[in-house]
Amino acid sequence: MINVNSLSEFNRLSAVNEKSLLLVYKKGTGVSDCAYRTLTSLSNSGCKIAMYAADAQVAKDLHPAFGVTSAPSLLILEKGKVKDVVKGCHDESFYKNLLQNVSTGSTSKGNQQKAVTVYSTPTCPWCNTLKSFLRQHGIAFSDIDVSRDPDAARRMVQATGQQGVPQANIGGDWVVGFDQLKIKRLLNITNS
Repeated sequence: MINVNSLSEFNRLSAVNEKSLLLVYKKGTGVSDCAYRTLTSLSNSGCKIAMYAADAQVAKDLHPAFGVTSAPSLLILEKGKVKDVVKGCHDESFYKNLLQNVSTGSTSKGNQQKAVTVYSTPTCPWCNTLKSFLRQHGIAFSDIDVSRDPDAARRMVQATGQQGVPQANIGGDWVVGFDQLKIKRLLNITNS
């Protein structure tokens, strides 16, 4: 893992990579330190994806450029564009699965993973259940906190007619609530 101290340094170093990962973390906080340790360990074990880390307290121009509002956030980039964001700290097996999916552009079954966006709020228990389920299955997803993003909340309601969360957009198909059977079908998840 390469530590970067500014947006210009990251852009210069990552320009040669078609795919890369950027961990935006806040050194000295438990969750950020957890993510940093786990990803550093994986990067030192022969990971083939270029991995970068930026302490938000040092690289102050980097997180606003990518729209990062919380740390830790792991950005999955293709050709310099953010394709997905994974927030928080996860165990090594989750990150290994994620790295495999990023490097191959597929799930372990060989199918291209559909883009997944979860619309949630921090106090919603079913939102956390949905996100945990996706993480357990190694599904990368973007998480939008609709309590902080009124435009996203409005778009969600326009698309589904529903105000409640969680809601997920999986490759263009909407799932209202934690409908596990529909989620499994849309993502081709066959195990429990």
